[in-house]
Amino acid sequence: MTAVRVFMSFDLSCDEDLKERLLGESLNSLSGFEVVGCSEPAELTDSWRERVRHRIGLADEVIFICGEHTEESVQVSAEIRIAQEEQKPYFLLWGRREAMCTKPIGAKPSEGMYCWTSSILRDQIAVTLRLAWSREIPDRCKRR
Repeated sequence: MTAVRVFMSFDLSCDEDLKERLLGESLNSLSGFEVVGCSEPAELTDSWRERVRHRIGLADEVIFICGEHTEESVQVSAEIRIAQEEQKPYFLLWGRREAMCTKPIGAKPSEGMYCWTSSILRDQIAVTLRLAWSREIPDRCKRR
């Protein structure tokens, strides 16, 4: 089975350690995913948006790591908007057990944050991708 390709979004100013944690988990052969792109420092210009849009497009899904200050991150909010525009499946991951983590601006109120354990992470990656596939209607089933 091939690994699920993931784009990782996180608050660059506060959550670099969470990025390293998820990268470490991706190296576990049982994880079932590989990180193919992540947030990068840059001004939010049109060229930045196009570069991020391309990198999100290469991924099967997006993981938004939520920390204490994620709602203040303009870059994470822009990345969630791009993921939504591209109709890329994503989920929110509660980054810090000991802290009150916040959702990025643009996350839907109905979207919860998932607790970060290896098994929940693995399961959520699989479920998010499966739900995205189930929304796609095969051509043979569409009305003509």
